[in-house]
Amino acid sequence: MSSPPPSSAAATRDRDRESAGESLRNSCHDFARSLARLPASIMDGLSRSMARRSRRPRDTPPPPPLPPLVPEELVFFAELERRYGGRHPFFYGCRLAEALRVARREGKLVFVYLHDPDHPYTEPFCRRTLCSDVVVEFLDANFVSWGAVAGRGEGIGMVASLQPGSFPFCAVVSPVSDETIAVLQQVEGPVSPSELVEILQRTIDEQGAASRQTWLPEELAAAVRASRAEEEERRRSALRLRQEQDAAYLESLRKDQEKERSRKSVQEGLANAKPKVSNGLRPRYPGQAAREASKTAQARPPAQNGTEPSHRTEANTKVMIRFPNGERKQQAFHHTDTIREIYRYVDSLVIPGIGNYQLVRSYPRKTYGRQQLEMTLQDAGFHPSVTLYIEQLQ
Repeated sequence: MSSPPPSSAAATRDRDRESAGESLRNSCHDFARSLARLPASIMDGLSRSMARRSRRPRDTPPPPPLPPLVPEELVFFAELERRYGGRHPFFYGCRLAEALRVARREGKLVFVYLHDPDHPYTEPFCRRTLCSDVVVEFLDANFVSWGAVAGRGEGIGMVASLQPGSFPFCAVVSPVSDETIAVLQQVEGPVSPSELVEILQRTIDEQGAASRQTWLPEELAAAVRASRAEEEERRRSALRLRQEQDAAYLESLRKDQEKERSRKSVQEGLANAKPKVSNGLRPRYPGQAAREASKTAQARPPAQNGTEPSHRTEANTKVMIRFPNGERKQQAFHHTDTIREIYRYVDSLVIPGIGNYQLVRSYPRKTYGRQQLEMTLQDAGFHPSVTLYIEQLQ
């Protein structure tokens, strides 16, 4: 059997690639803004091959020579420290392919920064935003950071793949296949530290869970599913136990109220009864019966109130809760109440679609799960008010 002509084989490969790309787009449309195909030089680790004339467009001048004894992967790192000092996010001094593998292992997204040293916005962005304390701490805690100079090394290929419209240029990406990355967010032009952190936090909240789930190996995914099922069963058991305890408490309270009503009825009957006259004689003078009734009332022990006075002050902590369906509920608690009381309040609302969940504080992001149930609202920093939202657990 003769092999197909070269043109026919190339057309078949192109159709296969287009079909594979369409499949990737369909599988990632829920969390990826776009897909970018990386040059083979980046994924194969041939970063220095970008400097060869055959790889460079005709009109592009050759890149400046490398600093002495500085590998191409460390050029951006060295340039950043030379210009702006040692206080900056931790950028991995390696090829992008290695940074993507690190992100897979750690279950994180990749923060990509393309550096154009000649752009007028680069200097203020690096000094005021990228190297600010809040951005440094946020990136180091939540991302695998990787950077490159836009005009040399792997930066040339990334500019061709991501096609930034302006500089400074930042992107949040995650690996999809050996040749494709999912671009979850792009930030172009100057932004303040708070704006950059807000954009990155929103990207984590909206896209992070779906992205991390695609990185899990099959064995780890099965273990995670089993752990979630076990956690769901424990949550249901705890919910049943709370319901049984609440039912027993309500029944005990009902019986106490019945006893109290019966006791008050007896006391009222005694108070309305006519006072007895000793020896069956009528009062000898006006007012004698009233005085004897008063003496009888004074001798009788005073009726006790059914509920003891509470020394607890009124609720002084306002908690706003945002649900996944957009609904909001506000409830007042006492600052000595525990986080368990908030969970009981949410469960009592019976909001449709709420299964296994946890309470989350948005910024700074912090979760309050089973380990924090006995923490008081004041110790958690909820006093005098706080806004929490429901995060579904799969």
